[in-house]
Amino acid sequence: MKINFPLMALAMGAFGIGVTEFSPMGMLPVIAGDLGVSIPTAGMLISAYAFGVLIGAPVMTLLCANMPRRRLLVLSMGIFTVGNAISAMADSYSALMVGRIITSLNHGMFFGIGAVVATNIVPPNKRAGAVAAMFSGLTIATIGGVPLASFIGTAFGWRSAFWGIAAIGVMVMVALRVSLPPLVNQEKANIRNELTVLGKGPVLAALLLTVVGASSMFTVFTYIVPILQQETHESTAFVTAMLVLYGAGLAVGNILGGRYADRSLYGTLIASLIAAILLLVIFAMVMSSSVMVVPLIFLWGVASFAVVPPLQSLVVHEASEAPNLASAMNIGAFNLGNAIGAALGGGVISMGLGLPAVALAGAGTAALGLFMVLVLKRNPSNQGNEQVASS
Repeated sequence: MKINFPLMALAMGAFGIGVTEFSPMGMLPVIAGDLGVSIPTAGMLISAYAFGVLIGAPVMTLLCANMPRRRLLVLSMGIFTVGNAISAMADSYSALMVGRIITSLNHGMFFGIGAVVATNIVPPNKRAGAVAAMFSGLTIATIGGVPLASFIGTAFGWRSAFWGIAAIGVMVMVALRVSLPPLVNQEKANIRNELTVLGKGPVLAALLLTVVGASSMFTVFTYIVPILQQETHESTAFVTAMLVLYGAGLAVGNILGGRYADRSLYGTLIASLIAAILLLVIFAMVMSSSVMVVPLIFLWGVASFAVVPPLQSLVVHEASEAPNLASAMNIGAFNLGNAIGAALGGGVISMGLGLPAVALAGAGTAALGLFMVLVLKRNPSNQGNEQVASS
């Protein structure tokens, strides 16, 4: 596929959103120390962002259902920019919380509508590649953007990192405005159909699995920096390298999950969740060893993100009659899992159970997801979903 500037603009937006969502996880100790709060309290900034995505995804998508798509995407990144600027100027925990909540309101709408736009600006035989190109920005954010923001936050202060993210928002607004056609809706959106499709059993089941899968991931990832600092006692450079390595694992997991879901959707989910359980249990036992941590971090990244493509395929397939709201809500479900995971991990720390117990809590959540997948697989009405990804 030759250079497609609209897709590049969408990928830039995905990159910015990925950085603003995940970078606070790498700056938790710095933010907590500067604002005079505990690390679990600072972790609630991540939970609040996730709940904002959950609420903002359906509300913003429905309120703006008939707005031209280009204007809607530019508006979304405008909200993103304002929220990050408020975060950068925050002089208290409550002010930073307000900034994070404002920033979160654009997240589900941008990814939900952006994915639909991406499929409409390329030929039909390149739609899957277009969505992958857009979401590549999120992958690049986890590999490079988040570690860079974490480094800047540690070296120059966390406010500098938020100012940099706000600058990305301005650039994306310009790129979207220049590269995208107006994309005026040919037909009025039918909100009733969107809500009806969202209430379908298979759609709800896939959304719930997304919540549980994301919870397992974020129970541990939210606190990965203090875990590595306090358990391995390694340098900031080592911690940054582990964040990059984890991002690389996410990228590999995304590729493998999509490839193998074409062959067996439920088989891919089962294998990924079993791998996540085993890796997190081992991580809990050996997290004090920097030598053992290196391969475990990468493999855990692969396993934790390999569940995303099959779940996304399931939601899009089941909601094909009216995909906008369901697509946005799947982003919201992922972030609800983010919030639950951050709260669960923070609760384990607050109870004094120790950082290895955080990894065990993540393994337990993955086990719950595995149980749900096995139950759904036994349902005869879901047997046909083995070929969903290729349909």
